[in-house]
Order: sequence, then C-alpha cells, then structure tokens
Amino acid sequence: MLKNTSRRPEWLRKEKILNSDVLNTRKTITFLGLHTVCTSARCPNLSECYSRGVATFMILGDICTRNCGFCSVNHGIPAYPNMEEGEKIAEYIKKTGIRFCVITSVTRDDLGDGGADHFIRVVEDIKREVPGIKIELLVPDFGGNRECIDKIMRLPIEVFAHNVETVERLYPTVRKGADYRRSLKLLKTASDKSKRRTVVKSGIMLGLGETREDLEQLFKDLTEAGVEILTMGQYLQPTMKNLEVKKYYKPEEFEQLKELALKQGISSVVAGPYVRSSYLAEEAYIRSLKKNV
Repeated sequence: MLKNTSRRPEWLRKEKILNSDVLNTRKTITFLGLHTVCTSARCPNLSECYSRGVATFMILGDICTRNCGFCSVNHGIPAYPNMEEGEKIAEYIKKTGIRFCVITSVTRDDLGDGGADHFIRVVEDIKREVPGIKIELLVPDFGGNRECIDKIMRLPIEVFAHNVETVERLYPTVRKGADYRRSLKLLKTASDKSKRRTVVKSGIMLGLGETREDLEQLFKDLTEAGVEILTMGQYLQPTMKNLEVKKYYKPEEFEQLKELALKQGISSVVAGPYVRSSYLAEEAYIRSLKKNV
C-alpha cells in the first residue's frame, strides 16, 4: 500500500493521446449535441478511446439527482429528457462505423420510472436506424423498480450492466442514496430474465478502503446474482470535493484479484489500474461469450 496517496505512483502516469482521430471524435460528439460519461466523469481513458472513435454516451442529460462521494458528474435539478438522443447516437454510429455502442445515464430519481422508458426509446431509435449495432446498457438502479428491469430486458441488447461500484460496508459513505442489496436484486432480476440472450455485467472501483475479505464476499455476491462480466479499476479522486484515495493497488494486485473473481465463477474479468466500466467493453463481451459456449 502506498502511504502518500496525494501523489500517484508511476504506474498511474498515463500519457494522453492527442491526434486527429481524438479531435474528430470530440468534434462529432459536440456537433451532435451529445453527452458522454467520458468527459462528465473525467475518465483517464478518454483520449485512448476517442482515438478509436469509441465513447460511452450519457443520456437523460448531464445533471444527476444523486451526489455520490466518488463521482464528478454534476448534480442538481436536471432538465426534461431530450427525445432526439437516440437519433443523434444513431447518427454518430453511422458517421464513425463503430460496431459496439455503450449507453449509460445519470440517475433520474425525479422521473417516475427513473428514465427506463427513455432508455427503451433510445435503443429502439438506434436499432431502427442501425439494425446491426451491438448495444451495452449501463443503467442506474431505477429505485429498485423491478418492472423497469423487466421492460429493459425485453430489448434486443447484448449487455445489461449495472455497477455496484464498491463493497457493501462502504455504501453509506461512497454511494449515498443507493443500496447494495437493491443493486444485487436488480442484477439477479436481469440475469433471470436474460435466458443467456443478454450478458449481465457489473463494475467496481478499488482504493476506497475495502479489504480483501470485503472483496471476496462481493465476488461471491455478484456470482450468485448471475454477473458474467466484471470490471475492476483504481479509484482516482476526480476533484478535491470527492472522497480521498485510501490505497493505490499495484498492477500485480489487480491480477491477483482478477484470478480470485474468476475462481468464484465470473466468466470475464477486466482488471487494471485504468480499467473503467466501459473500457474494452466489446472485447469483454466477446470473451464472455466464448467462455459460455
């Protein structure tokens, strides 16, 4: 464990890519008036992904109704949902030729269904315009509304994702307004509804004060909930207002935890200091399919 967590260790000094591909991706996103979690959450992989034309689109605006201690997305009173988001994302897909599209959202506790119907509308709009596109949905907890999950699982999507983010013990400080058990039930509902047609995925951050015992229990819980893909990355404090980093995990520690999660029964694990929920999403999906054959 690195005691001075105010300074990042050498393995976390990532060189930014700035080339015409990055600039073109940024320009196209801005031109279409789209939001990405890449910019809103200050993702350290932004330039790497943008250089490949890959972005994680954030629907339902860029204002969240919750204020989690780890997150840099703006919070407050959000605007009414933009009904053209699906068409705009479809246009981006056509312009760039990407084959796999990840869509997430802010949490919208102000909406009766948490934004579930908007997710459905967006997917239907995209599939109508680009029938062959593969889609991963990274959804909020919808306040634990099972009906919302039932409706979303009827969509023609490849991956259903919901991040538990951290271990159960740390929820009161890390994820105020959320509930660990509620998230597990959501994932289990999705898994039960998928009938192997849709892969279920979750993600966590490391470095918030969790113990190995906490993580062992989390891996067990996720396996029992039917999670097939797990992402694990290093938590990096995005602003001084957010929670401090308690520990920087070394690359070899990520490998050890990856092996532990795989032994618990999770099909595909993507783990490393810079791994984020949507990082190498298409590759993780393909790998999970091969292991389930």
